[in-house]
Amino acid sequence: MKIFSKEQIYEGDRITGEKQQISSTDLMERAGSQIFNWMDLRMQGAQVPINVFCGIGNNGGDGLVLARHLILAGYNVHTYVVNCSDKRSKDFLINYDRIKNVTKNWPTLLSCAEDFPAINPEDIIVDCVFGIGLNRPITDWVKNLFIHFRASKAFTLSVDLPSGLFTNKAVTDEDAVVHAGYTLSFASPKLVFFLPETAKYTVQWEVLDIGLDPEFLATTQTDVQLIGKNEVLPNYIQRDKFSHKGQFGHALVIGGSYGKIGAVSLASRATLSVGAGLVTAFIPKCGYNILQTAIPEVMVLTDTDEEKITTINVDFEPTVIGIGIGLGTSSKTQKAFEAFLKTNKKPLVIDADGINILSKKKNLLKLLPPETVLTPHPKELERLIGSWENDFDKLEKVKAFSNEYKVIVIIKGANSITIFDDTLYINTTGNPGLATAGSGDVLTGIITGLISQGYHPVVAAIFGVYLHGKAADIAVENYSYQGLNASHVIDYLGEAFIDLFKLPEQPEQVETEPEK
Repeated sequence: MKIFSKEQIYEGDRITGEKQQISSTDLMERAGSQIFNWMDLRMQGAQVPINVFCGIGNNGGDGLVLARHLILAGYNVHTYVVNCSDKRSKDFLINYDRIKNVTKNWPTLLSCAEDFPAINPEDIIVDCVFGIGLNRPITDWVKNLFIHFRASKAFTLSVDLPSGLFTNKAVTDEDAVVHAGYTLSFASPKLVFFLPETAKYTVQWEVLDIGLDPEFLATTQTDVQLIGKNEVLPNYIQRDKFSHKGQFGHALVIGGSYGKIGAVSLASRATLSVGAGLVTAFIPKCGYNILQTAIPEVMVLTDTDEEKITTINVDFEPTVIGIGIGLGTSSKTQKAFEAFLKTNKKPLVIDADGINILSKKKNLLKLLPPETVLTPHPKELERLIGSWENDFDKLEKVKAFSNEYKVIVIIKGANSITIFDDTLYINTTGNPGLATAGSGDVLTGIITGLISQGYHPVVAAIFGVYLHGKAADIAVENYSYQGLNASHVIDYLGEAFIDLFKLPEQPEQVETEPEK
C-alpha cells in the first residue's frame, strides 16, 4: 500500500476534481458522507451523545458534513466550532450554512476554555479540528481543549489525522495533540501512524476510500510503502518440480565467540529453514560440537582459535554471507573482519558485532559491496549514524547514510522500516513477543537465506522482515508474548510461507428455515 504525502493528497484532490468534474465542496461532501456511513454502520441508530468538534478549515468542513448527516439520521449530535483563527476555508463556510439550514441553529462556537462543554465518559468525541494542513503550533486554549477531551475518557474518533499531529515533523508537546482511539484516514494511512514517537496518538486506524482518481492512485510514486501480504506475494519465487539444492545457493554464516555460539546456531538454522540450498557456519573451534549436534543439516568450518574468530578462510565460493552474529569485538576479530571485507565481493548481510566494528572503524564502510543489508537494533544504529533528535531526524540520517554507502538499512521496531534509495518500506507483521534474545539473529538468517535463493537484496530484506514478523504472529497464538522465543519463530517459518497463499476467511453462513 502506498503512503501518500500531504502534497500528493492535495494534488490527488485537484486531479479528482478536474477529471470527475466535481467541486472541492462536492469532494468534501463525499468525504463527510463516508465518515457518516462508517459510523452509522457501527452505531445502528444508538442514541449515544456524539460531540463533533470542527475546526475552521477543510477538516472542520468534513466534520460539519458528518454532523449534518448524523442529525438527519436522528442521532443525538452536538456540533461545536473551534474558533481558533479569523481565516475560514470556502468549503467550511458553505457547510456551515448548510448545517444551520438543517438544525435552524448555528453550531456552538468555542473561543476559550470557559466555552468548553461537559463531556461524559459514555459520550463519543469526533475530532475534526485540524487535518494534514496544520503547519504551526496551536494556541494554549486549543491545547487545553485537547486535554479536556482526554480527561473526559470518552471514545475519540479522529478524522484523517489526530488534531495537532503533523504529517512530516515531530511533536514537541504531547498535550497539544488529540489522543484518538480510532482514526479514519483518507486515501492512505499517514507515516506518523508507524513511528514510535507518534504512533501512540491513535490506537487504531483505518483507510476510507473517498473516491480519489484511480489513475492518480495507481500511477503516483510514493517514497513510503506499507508492506503486507499483497505486497510481498508477487516477489515469491516458485520452485520447479525438478529443482535441486544447488539451485538455491550456498550460504555462509560467520560469527560466534565463546559463550555466544547460540547466535550462530539460530542464524544458521533460520538460513536453512527459509530455503537456502546449503548452509555452512564459520565459527571458533569451541562451537564445533555444538553446531554439529544442534543442526546436523548445517556444515561447519572453524577458525584455528578456540574462543574467537581471528582469520576468515573458507574453501568454497558462497552465494551470500551473513556475518556479525555473536562475533565479539576483540582486536584480533576486528582485524579478521577488516581483512575479510578487503577481499570479499559476495553479497553481505551484517548484524550485531559486525555493525559494532563498522561503527568503531567507519573507514571500513566504503569496503561494503553495494546493496549490503545492515540489520542494527536501536543502540547499534545510534553507534552507526550518531544520535538523532526525533523519529523524522532518524529517518533522514538513515536515508543519508544509505545513500552515501549504497547500503540497505533495516530500522528494527514494532513496524520495522527497510530503507534504500530514499524509499521507506514499513512492515506490518510482528508483535511484542519478538522483544526477546536471538530474534535479530533469526532475522539475519532469514534475509541471508532469501538472498541465497536468488532474491534481490532489497526484496530479501523486505520479504525477510515480513516473514520474520508473520512467523511470530502465528507462533504467538500458541506461546503468548512472554513465552515466545527466537527458536519458535524459526519453527513457524513454514507456516508463514503457507499463509501467503491462504484466502481470507469467509464468515460462516447461517442456515435459516424458509418462511412458511
